[in-house]
Amino acid sequence: MPDPRPQFPPARSEVEQLQSYSAPLEGRRGMLRLDFNENSVGPSPKVVEAIRSIPAEHYAIYPEYDGLREAFSQSLGGLPCDQIGLFNGVDAALHAICQAYGNPGDVMLTTSPTFGYYQPCARMQGMVVNAIPYEGDDYRFPLQDMQRALAQLNPRLLLLCNPNNPTGTRLGAEAICQLAAAAPSTLVVVDELYEAFTGDSVLPQADFSQTPNLVVLRSLSKTAGIAGLRLGIALGSAAVVDRISRVTGPYDINSFAVIAGMAALQDQAYVDDYVQEVLKAKAWLVNKLIKHQVRHHSAGGNYLLIWPSQGAASCEAALRQEEILVRSMAGKPLIDGSLRVSIGTTKQMKRFWKAFSAQQGLS
Repeated sequence: MPDPRPQFPPARSEVEQLQSYSAPLEGRRGMLRLDFNENSVGPSPKVVEAIRSIPAEHYAIYPEYDGLREAFSQSLGGLPCDQIGLFNGVDAALHAICQAYGNPGDVMLTTSPTFGYYQPCARMQGMVVNAIPYEGDDYRFPLQDMQRALAQLNPRLLLLCNPNNPTGTRLGAEAICQLAAAAPSTLVVVDELYEAFTGDSVLPQADFSQTPNLVVLRSLSKTAGIAGLRLGIALGSAAVVDRISRVTGPYDINSFAVIAGMAALQDQAYVDDYVQEVLKAKAWLVNKLIKHQVRHHSAGGNYLLIWPSQGAASCEAALRQEEILVRSMAGKPLIDGSLRVSIGTTKQMKRFWKAFSAQQGLS
């Protein structure tokens, strides 16, 4: 018998077929957060002070962005403000890029495994995703395969996470610029959210007048500790930044993010100290893993991969019982069975190691 109830209007076919990107975001507060590669200690006291100083009546006023691009420009060595796009986090920038440049049937080229939100952004526009696997046990960048795919597929977009999340794979700036120069009809998007932990950004070698198809994404979530406020930027030629920005709303970034972002950019010393502490803690943990012969992979970024001998799911659950959160890579190509562990301070990683080594039966 037919259902007499009214049916909802179906969405676009691409949306009806889409599997949304989701992550276990709830119930994380108060735990040791080693699961999402966030800053693990919080923002600079200057950021907290700046937010607290916002008058209550300003909550009722739409956000104003004067000075934010200029602050980013100063932090980036004087990059022209019209080459800086402001977004409600890099996720929103990725979405806008696909909206602005993705047509049904166009190809988005990327690597595998990589950040999981790239594919939904492309698929919601009806794009075809071609993901090229990393190579070998050390997850080398598949440069020759990528060059071949650029020439044969003429993709609309090439998305590169550099260093890559979750493998930490890095591709040199010269190689990135060469890829962009060789494929002028492809928008080459370099996601540099973890660049601060490696220091090998493509920006010093980038010339947006010569490669206007190159876009670089940055955020303050991983280093400056304001992931909850959502603030990201896209850097590129003024014309491309303008096109990407056209598909965003006029007030996508809230006033708290504006104030916090400017305060964070004015306290680079705090960010630098945090990055150095993370690198120190990462080296400490890697030494422990080597000493106890625990299979792991450590490259760029504020994270590494660990393969627990007892299984990733049981280890993840046991750590959660100790109020320590890590991220299972179950089902991810090439790294199935591993845990991605974000790196915090040395004190935090000693807490992680105490719980992990006990769960694994390491002496």
